[in-house]
Amino acid sequence: MSEPRGPVDSSKVPRFAGPATFARLPRLDEVERCDVAVVGVPFDSGVSYRPGARFGPSAVREASRLLRPYHPGLAVSPFAALQVADAGDIVCNPFDIGQAVEMIEDAATSLMAGGTRLVTIGGDHTVALPLLRSVAKRHGPVALLHFDAHLDTWDTYFGAEYTHGTPFRRAVEEGVLDTEALSHVGTRGPLYSSRDLDEDRRLGFGIVTSADVMRRGLDETIGALRQRIGDRPLYVSIDIDVLDPAHAPGTGTPEAGGLTSRELLEILRGLAGANLVGADVVEVSPPYDHAEITSVAAAHVAYDLVSLFAIKEGS
Repeated sequence: MSEPRGPVDSSKVPRFAGPATFARLPRLDEVERCDVAVVGVPFDSGVSYRPGARFGPSAVREASRLLRPYHPGLAVSPFAALQVADAGDIVCNPFDIGQAVEMIEDAATSLMAGGTRLVTIGGDHTVALPLLRSVAKRHGPVALLHFDAHLDTWDTYFGAEYTHGTPFRRAVEEGVLDTEALSHVGTRGPLYSSRDLDEDRRLGFGIVTSADVMRRGLDETIGALRQRIGDRPLYVSIDIDVLDPAHAPGTGTPEAGGLTSRELLEILRGLAGANLVGADVVEVSPPYDHAEITSVAAAHVAYDLVSLFAIKEGS
């Protein structure tokens, strides 16, 4: 098997030049095989407040130019351990949410057909549902680790079943999630009523709030999450608004009191060796992203997710 083709050499091509792919990696059509594909889904027709996440994939790619090939926190060179490539963007209908969901599912399923794992950059959180459907076709119902300020298990908005606030209720109803291993991390802020929490528990979710992370500390938090996940196939879905607005102002529905970017990255690194089968980073909205703070955070999150795949490959 040929050695993986890695990023453009920054000692020969300045970081502000060269290809605009994620981490300046090769495009999918430039490699013979692909272990992990980074793919964008520029879709935000499911948002309930501020739009703009359709521009998230391109902004995160631009912010990823500064990523380097060795990850000291996980002691791995992900682009040398795996063939990672940028698969471009999934095209989906911005005027028909139902059709867009089907188009995302079909495209993701096609990308995964040869065993490729996906790290997806959104887009709003609606895109998680078709991605979970595609992963479940290969692995069956999967464990879910959901980082978010919000539950995203509401039933409908204005009668619409497919929105960025409903993907995980639909996923439970469709049987693509393992209801013995579902966790929210970083939730906070006001709800419509206490019934939101009752409904969420009924669906099978456990909750680790941002305040819980602060009080318990990272090691206890990671230990509890790892115990709940076990060795099940795991999907990680990260709404960037899990971060406090100080760390991620560029998002559609910000909430005060969130995680720091350091806390989020350390929790992800605590998943090293888990049976990760897919992941997404969503809700980066560049129009509200002062000095690219949010895009930079999301680029590092995506890099850590790719690195987790590399750790698993070598374990």
